[in-house]
Amino acid sequence: MDWTELPKVELHLHLDCSLSYEVVSQIDPSITLEEYRTKFIAPTKCVDLAELLACAPSSYPLMQTEEQLRLVTLDLFEQLRRDNVLYAEMRFAPLLHTERGLSPRQVVASVDAATAEGVRSTGIEARIILCTLHYYSPAQSLETVHLVEDFRGTYVAGFDSEAGTAGSVIDAHMAAFQYARDRGIPCTAHAGEARGPINVWETLLHFAPSRLGHGVRSIEDPALVEHLRQRQIHLEVCPTCNVQTNIYDTYADHPIDRFYRAGIPVSVNTDGRTLVGVTLNQEYAKLHQAFGWDTQDFFHCNRNALQAAFLPDDVRNKLLARLANGYQQSS
Repeated sequence: MDWTELPKVELHLHLDCSLSYEVVSQIDPSITLEEYRTKFIAPTKCVDLAELLACAPSSYPLMQTEEQLRLVTLDLFEQLRRDNVLYAEMRFAPLLHTERGLSPRQVVASVDAATAEGVRSTGIEARIILCTLHYYSPAQSLETVHLVEDFRGTYVAGFDSEAGTAGSVIDAHMAAFQYARDRGIPCTAHAGEARGPINVWETLLHFAPSRLGHGVRSIEDPALVEHLRQRQIHLEVCPTCNVQTNIYDTYADHPIDRFYRAGIPVSVNTDGRTLVGVTLNQEYAKLHQAFGWDTQDFFHCNRNALQAAFLPDDVRNKLLARLANGYQQSS
């Protein structure tokens, strides 16, 4: 099967972990391909999540001006086009991109404008999720969610908390998530990746997100699996990344198929295309090989993703129709 033919939806995609070598060398020609492969792409098998995340800051210095942010965003649209992506949500932490004088508002406005340009030039629908980080203070988390509210009506559509490698990351962000709930701001949250089911339970209790980033270690608690199923909490699953960070030994050990067969809505995602070193086309091929997924399985997952997307219903319905039509043509 040529997986490039299938329309795809991607909900869990880090903008600052998805820089191609083409855009990196355009912004900083001194970075060699060898250096890019060493510093921007994590090892195919890391000791843990911390080793993977050690490569993430390599991109930050290249995303500090309005033009750099524009180039990186448009570069990601080109990667999405090659994967035949119909709709994508790109997430990033705007406070990381203020080192050369941009205000957080200028950072978000730059990515929003570039997203509008990318939508026009490629026909790919997209939205932006603004992230707080696990080590941010309550004030920084609130500043980030305020930006989501300030940019209502643009391509900015939701709020996320990126997970840390260990320890509690809940308390500092509770006020920001409460603020989001009070104002109807859609939320997702990283959980159940480096830490186990207790991290998922506490995230659901204190943040009440409609989706979870990863969430895969929920499989260790049958009661939690049933809770996710009953409430239809969507899991943004990134299988290759989870194997890479050594949560699972091999791809065949990954629980995505078990979640899917249990009736929990899941989507297939790359996490960070450069950091992880994978495309959606490659992810689909791996799922087919490991679990026998076929076009009908991918259609269901993509439909689930659009149902969970941070979109107005009129846009969602148009994308659902395009998705169904694309799969009918592929079959």
